[in-house]
Amino acid sequence: MLLALTLLFPVPAGSAPHTPPAWTAPTVTALSATLPSLTREGKARTVAALATAGDSGHFVRTGPALTRAAPFPAGSLTKTFVATVVLQLAAERELSLDAPVDTYLPGLIRGNGNDGRAVTLRQLLTHTSGLRDFAARTRGTGRVSVARALSIALAQRPAPRGGFHYSNTNYVVLGEVVERVTGRSYAREVRRRLILPLGLTGTRFPATPRAAGASGDLVSTLDDLNAFHTALLSGALLAPPQLRTMLDTRATGGVYGMGVLPTELPCGVTVWGHAGRIPGTWARSAVAADGTRAVTYRTDTDTPPRPGGELPLLTAVFCPPGTRPTPPEDPPGPS
Repeated sequence: MLLALTLLFPVPAGSAPHTPPAWTAPTVTALSATLPSLTREGKARTVAALATAGDSGHFVRTGPALTRAAPFPAGSLTKTFVATVVLQLAAERELSLDAPVDTYLPGLIRGNGNDGRAVTLRQLLTHTSGLRDFAARTRGTGRVSVARALSIALAQRPAPRGGFHYSNTNYVVLGEVVERVTGRSYAREVRRRLILPLGLTGTRFPATPRAAGASGDLVSTLDDLNAFHTALLSGALLAPPQLRTMLDTRATGGVYGMGVLPTELPCGVTVWGHAGRIPGTWARSAVAADGTRAVTYRTDTDTPPRPGGELPLLTAVFCPPGTRPTPPEDPPGPS
């Protein structure tokens, strides 16, 4: 079930700089002022961010190395796309979230206490399956086949099933489920259901899959990631029951939904999104719960900011003036 997207207006990557009513001068100033703290906290040389509201946006960066339109590896932001496809298939009754993996991939998950007869698709989506993370060993480098990723994960005893344990293996398995159910690879389904209908012209999957597969192979742009997340939270991609399911964090104690995680800001606003980490790049997308505002930023390092280091940026975009923390000043240089 693909829903109409007639209300979506992505921001053209080459449009002239414009500050719409949503981006008041204090908001733009606050947004720009947050970038140096991200550079320090994540040890990046360059940070670029795009904030959008409706058909208008504001692009800021700390240097010329990162441009607005340049595609970059989005890492685990791929998971939000894959989760959306799985939930669309659930809405179409092509699969059941509460069915065990063995319903679709019999015998795939076996060994050392791992059992696909006891792991459901819902648990894969919420990282509560207990499957170990193959990427903890590969570190996202080199080409790793699905078979190799599963071999690494299944050689280890699972974590306690039902608890939250973030694992890229979960989404590799989901990619295989999508292919079994549809007869097409997860990448083709993402392209058919999301990339093409949304006009995400800068978004693609590499011709030769990398180490991350369905857990993190997407290549995208700042504009495209904002357009996708805006469409998702505004209800253009999932019917209300499926969107509520995606945002339900009860299984993880409030930490994670399905391919998205919540962040509560100091002003009381909760935003949704994901981060992506691939060698050489850290990226993060966040969107308001009603889809009215979104921001994506990227850096030229894979070192994430310290916990809470992104809050000034997110607060500048999503919180009203007067509730935003003042970014720390740079220390004085040598005299």
